[in-house]
Amino acid sequence: MKQNSMLAMILAGGRGSRLHDLTNKVAKPAVSYGGRYRIVDFPLSNCANSGIDIVGVLTQYESILLNSYVAAGSRWGLDARDSGVFVLPPREKADANLDVYRGTADAISQNIDFIDTYSPDYVLILSGDHIYKMNYAKMLAEHKACNADATIAVIEVPLKEASRFGIMNTDDTGRIIEFEEKPANPKSNLASMGIYIFNWKLLRKMLVADMKSTESNHDFGKDIIPTLLNDGKNLHAYKFKGYWKDVGTIDSLWEANMDLLDKNNELDLSDPTWKIYTEDVTTLPHYVGPDADIQRAFITQGCIVEGEVKNSVLFTGATVGPGAKVIDSVLMPGVKIGAGAVVQRALVADNISIGENAVVGSADSEHIELVAKRVKGVE
Repeated sequence: MKQNSMLAMILAGGRGSRLHDLTNKVAKPAVSYGGRYRIVDFPLSNCANSGIDIVGVLTQYESILLNSYVAAGSRWGLDARDSGVFVLPPREKADANLDVYRGTADAISQNIDFIDTYSPDYVLILSGDHIYKMNYAKMLAEHKACNADATIAVIEVPLKEASRFGIMNTDDTGRIIEFEEKPANPKSNLASMGIYIFNWKLLRKMLVADMKSTESNHDFGKDIIPTLLNDGKNLHAYKFKGYWKDVGTIDSLWEANMDLLDKNNELDLSDPTWKIYTEDVTTLPHYVGPDADIQRAFITQGCIVEGEVKNSVLFTGATVGPGAKVIDSVLMPGVKIGAGAVVQRALVADNISIGENAVVGSADSEHIELVAKRVKGVE
């Protein structure tokens, strides 16, 4: 690799249990988003756009689809000579007969030999389940300028919500002086984004020691970062400004899709200077029938709309039948809404059919309704 090089490791092995039926058979990073994308497209595209050539994707639960998807590095321009996307599943532990990572740090520890192959100066650790655009090269430049041992990306959140996050307390120079995991009374609103740059030699040494510890959780937030602070290492907070969404729940996934309806949305998926690469699906253009009524909608190619669509997002190949109403909802790829059906404040999973005249969701519901099973029609 080049001098002062950095490779990326994407933690894509989370179970995603709060997404319920959406992740029963599909890994969370492979869940569909934004009409035609998958969540993992965002960190992979960020790597490609930031000039990172080597990316390891650490998979675990329900990873068959994710494995085959990310193995096609050409989607993100990471298939040229001296570059690539590598799928790294957990290894079976002979002493415990397990094939799962014990924690986020353990996921990296199990792949030390992969990282050593490239002898990087720096390692970038990423979560595979967030939606955002970030130039990691700028983060690395700041890491070097501060002579940091580790740099952690942070984003300002409303103080009333800060207790949901890992919070970094810093001095006036941006040096992290304290880390609090989901504090009841947060001292600042700088939330960790789960994006870290480490000097590889230091991190490697720490991971080897962590593997031997019987008291460790083998986790970056619970073990590695607190140990670095206790050892007096220089930890720097990189302040990110822009769109960032942790899509860990049905409500937050729905919100992230609905954000696309805002013309001032900071994510801007059409930005030619920071393209989000994805699978190129061959399909017909969308079709809008003569009696269709569409207001404030995000409609992808291959959709057929003959009914009413308001304030909603339709993914590739979704169909809305005559007289049907789709309001404040997200229809994932291949969804079919029968004639006369009403869908409101709902997220409908891939390839689900909702029968004629059926009613799903409610305008008054506190939470978004997930529809992950076929709904029969009403005669």
